[in-house]
Amino acid sequence: MTEAEFTAYVEERRASLYATAYHLTGDRFEAEDLLQSALFSTYRAWDRISDKAAVGGYLRRTMTNLHISAWRRRKLNEYPTEELPETAGDTDAMRGTELRAVLWQALARLPELQRTMLVLRYYEGRTDPEIAEILDISVGTVKSSIWRSLRRLREDEVLSFGRDEEESFGELVA
Repeated sequence: MTEAEFTAYVEERRASLYATAYHLTGDRFEAEDLLQSALFSTYRAWDRISDKAAVGGYLRRTMTNLHISAWRRRKLNEYPTEELPETAGDTDAMRGTELRAVLWQALARLPELQRTMLVLRYYEGRTDPEIAEILDISVGTVKSSIWRSLRRLREDEVLSFGRDEEESFGELVA
């Protein structure tokens, strides 16, 4: 394929690819950097990709691998403190955009690998074996990590503020 075909492919799917990058990183600027790096890597390998129908999977796999590599290189920037952060006020139950923002905050509190698995499962619609292959871990690890991640989200006090577990969590996965 030519450079023009690669450009057409990217223009056609850029919103979906950016959304995946954003869901992996949780940050607009990091998502842009991640997507650009993945596109650069894919462009360099374009002639070696024999099945052009699999380019989407190749790009998503590249983004996931790059994200995991960056995550492993990153220093720990959180330090323990004796002061607790401010808590949310006595607001009404969250709806719509506010709920989405709170969900992303809750996801950000999960370990990076667990958040990546949840994005692959619920945003990308990947199966446990696919996630295991992408992350190069066992299917059992995927299942147990996703189970623990969902349990942590169910127990998150901010997500369930003023509502029972079934009501608050059911709305998020719907």
